[in-house]
Amino acid sequence: MAATHVALLNASYEPLGKVTFQHAVRMLFREVAIVEEAHDDRMIGPHPWPRVIRLVRYIRMHWMYRPAAYSRESVLRRDRHRCAYCGHHASTIDHVVPASRGGGWTWLNTVAACRLCNGRKANRTPAEAGMRLRIEPYVPTRAQLAALDHL
Repeated sequence: MAATHVALLNASYEPLGKVTFQHAVRMLFREVAIVEEAHDDRMIGPHPWPRVIRLVRYIRMHWMYRPAAYSRESVLRRDRHRCAYCGHHASTIDHVVPASRGGGWTWLNTVAACRLCNGRKANRTPAEAGMRLRIEPYVPTRAQLAALDHL
């Protein structure tokens, strides 16, 4: 069974994100990338079946160090799908300052939370609910989020 995505590294081994399997194969045949990690005993022509490919030439990625676009999924990735209150698996987003009290949908006001902690905190601040944040919310760069994809 083929993987649908392949991890892409810069020539310096820094993670750049993921590409489709088909795109990865095209990059291999154009010789702009080489296989760094492969599936065992599978080949695509002369190349091993790729899991991770690395660019042959370094590309500058200044745009990767700008702040990442905010989204629900990005908050979950930033916090590694771990609840900011108890550390268990998180599937929801919680506003540190509740939206009903003027707290916005921003990187610094949202954290990943499990359903239990999100319900327990309800429409209160963590201090009012007697809950301690285990992480400090921050604004990640695109590069930081891309690196989390490979952990």
